[in-house]
Formats: sequence, C-alpha cells, structure tokens
Amino acid sequence: MKTSVHFLIGLLGCVLGCAAVYANEGSFAFVGATIIDGTDAEPLTDGVLVVTDGRVRAIGPRSEVTVPAGAQQFDASGKYIMPGLVNAHGHVGATVGLDGNADYSTANLLRQLGLYARYGVTTVNSLGGDEEEGFALRNEQHHAGLDRARIFVAGSVVTGATEQAIRDEVNRNADMGANFIKVRIDDNLGMTEKISRPLFDALVDQAHKRRLPVAVHLFYLEDAKYMLEADADLIAHSIRDLPVDDEFISMVREKGVCYIPTLTREVSTFIYASVPNFFADPFFLKEVEPEVVDELQTPERMTRMANSRAARAYEEGLQVALANVGTLHAAGIPIAMGTDTGPAARFQGYFEHMELDLMVDAGMTPLDAIRASTGVAADCIGMSDIGTLEPGRWADFIVLSENPAEDIANTKFIDEVYIAGNRVPDSD
Repeated sequence: MKTSVHFLIGLLGCVLGCAAVYANEGSFAFVGATIIDGTDAEPLTDGVLVVTDGRVRAIGPRSEVTVPAGAQQFDASGKYIMPGLVNAHGHVGATVGLDGNADYSTANLLRQLGLYARYGVTTVNSLGGDEEEGFALRNEQHHAGLDRARIFVAGSVVTGATEQAIRDEVNRNADMGANFIKVRIDDNLGMTEKISRPLFDALVDQAHKRRLPVAVHLFYLEDAKYMLEADADLIAHSIRDLPVDDEFISMVREKGVCYIPTLTREVSTFIYASVPNFFADPFFLKEVEPEVVDELQTPERMTRMANSRAARAYEEGLQVALANVGTLHAAGIPIAMGTDTGPAARFQGYFEHMELDLMVDAGMTPLDAIRASTGVAADCIGMSDIGTLEPGRWADFIVLSENPAEDIANTKFIDEVYIAGNRVPDSD
C-alpha cells in the first residue's frame, strides 16, 4: 500500500511533539534507538524497527535491516523503544473517579482504555465485571486503525449456590465469548465464606469443557495448592499468608501456571491512611482528576483507613507477597505483571509503573520486570500477536527518553506510545 502523505506529515509532526494523529498506512521506521523487544534477548543498540500496516515488519541492527523503499524514516538516536505494557490482571468497568458503581458504557470504557494507553499500557486483561460493551470493544480491536489499549474480557466473576448455577454462569460467559473464566476462592480475611471445593471443581470442569482457562482470585497458600490440584490455569493474585514452599513451587512448575502478583492491589488498601508520595509525582498528576486527590486526603477518609483492621492485614500481606515474588522468580516460575487496577483509587496506568517498581524491589532486575510486563504477560494470557516486537506481531510500543533497563523508574519517561503503529492521542 502506498504511504499516505497525510500520514507521513502527521507522524513526523508527532515524533517532534505535536498532537496530530493519523490512521496507520504503509511503512515507517525508527532508526538508531536502543530496542528492548520483550523476549529473552538483550537490548539491541543502534536498532531499526520497521512497521508496515500496523504490524512489525522487521527489527534488528541498523547494519542488517533494509528499510523498505518509500518508507519514512525517523532518527531515534538516544531513544529507547520497548513493547507496550501488558496488564495480565486489570479491570475496565463502571468506575468514574472514586465511584465504583458508575457508568458501564462504551464511552466510559473507551475513556479508561485511552488512559491506560497514554501511560504505555497497551493491553488490559479485564478479569471480571465485563458486560456486552466490553465484549464489543474486544471484538472491534483487530485492525490497523487502533489507537487505544486492547481489552480482553472474562464477563462476570462466577458465583452460585449450586453446581448447576455455577455451570450456567460459566456457560453464559462462554456464550458471550469470554477469554477467561474468573472465580474468587477467598474469604476476605475471614469476613465472607469461600466457594466450596465441590463448586470450584464444577466451575473448572465446565470452563474446560468450554475450552476456557480459569483465573483464580486467592490469598492463601493452601488454596493456591488446591487450585493447582483442580487444574485451574492462572493465579491472579499473590499468596499473602505464608511463604511459598517447595511443594507449591514443584506443583506450579509441573502445571505450567503463571503467577500474577498484583502488588499494587495491596498498596491501595492502606496507602491512603496518609498522603502518598506519588501524589506529588508529575507523572501521576498529569492524568488524575484534582478532586479525586482532594477527596483521598480528607481527614475523615485517612482516619478511617488508618483505623482499618483490613488495611493493616493487607499491608502485612504485601511483605509476604514481595518475598514470594522473589522466591518464585528465583525458582524460574513465570511472573506476569498485573495490578488489579480499575476499582476506585487503583489508578489505571500509573499503578502499572508502580507495580514494576515493586517487582524490582522483590528481586527482579529491570529487564526481568519489563519481560514480565510484555512478552511473558502476553504468553500467560494466551495472546500470541502482542507483547514482543517480533515480525508479524502488532506494533504496540513505547518510545522513551531514558533507559528502563538501567532503572525501572525510567519507564515513566514516555515520549510517545504507539498501538498498531498509530500514535496514541494526547488527553483532551
């Protein structure tokens, strides 16, 4: 396809900082960047990334990549390119500000997917609370004109008092076209009753009959072992009660199950007992509504959280979770970045970068954390055409001004975000 003159003018202007966005057509190339491709490969210096019609066409050293004739080239010397972040456990739903029971609509979902995208989160695996509008957006995203975050969906979080009710709800989600079946096996620190094991077994059985993987919300080591025995497919939260043991490590390795820590989920349960440091971070403030920050700093709200027994328990649980991430990573268990963002005060986009910081604090290197949030996360949610910058995959990537392989905090130095080769628009 011949490259559009309007596209080339728009892309050149955006590389230089303008807000114009044009549909992706033809080929263009970033030349001279250091490229982290999301695989096990080391960063590539003086690299070339060629994009054609929304997908990666070629990637490699400048000396080995031939840029197609007629493709527009952009000097990316001194820049760093990495795949867009893949959030293996987020939520795109009915939240507006601090209201978690607001408007579940296409417009609200698009607002959230745009917010994720501007922070460099180019894919969100929405694990629960998904309705018809979310399924429709998932169905509409497989094209070269996309410029907002991709969404995958689970439908409802499955509950039911009988085996038949559980199987019916699994079938309802499957009939809608869910990517996952989501279930909670947790008692909320002893305040609610867990799903019984016979009902859990029925859920896994029905999901697998419908050829769908099961993502499990859990807290306790004992339940994590049970879900592995039951052949569930994805651990969607950290184990937070006890250190993981050799038996669990052997089980999770044998089953080939991924582990999603969602460390920032715990942060959100206690951090607002005082004024968080990130309330002064320009990277946070550029997208947050000022009234939300004001409300989270009211004395009434902060006192309530400071006196919360659950907040203290989850704060203690975070320390266990961090240690378990370090242990599992050292054992070679696949760790996928996920945050459980979407509910009120779990800030979409910003918390994903905080999650990377915490993963490094837990013992991962910056490159390990980047891989966990790109190629590994995509593999863990079963998506083969995103997550890495390899020929044939969607050209979802971030252009950075600082090196994230040296310091994971440098993922915040975002110059531009591209999805399907299209520059993500700036906020209004």
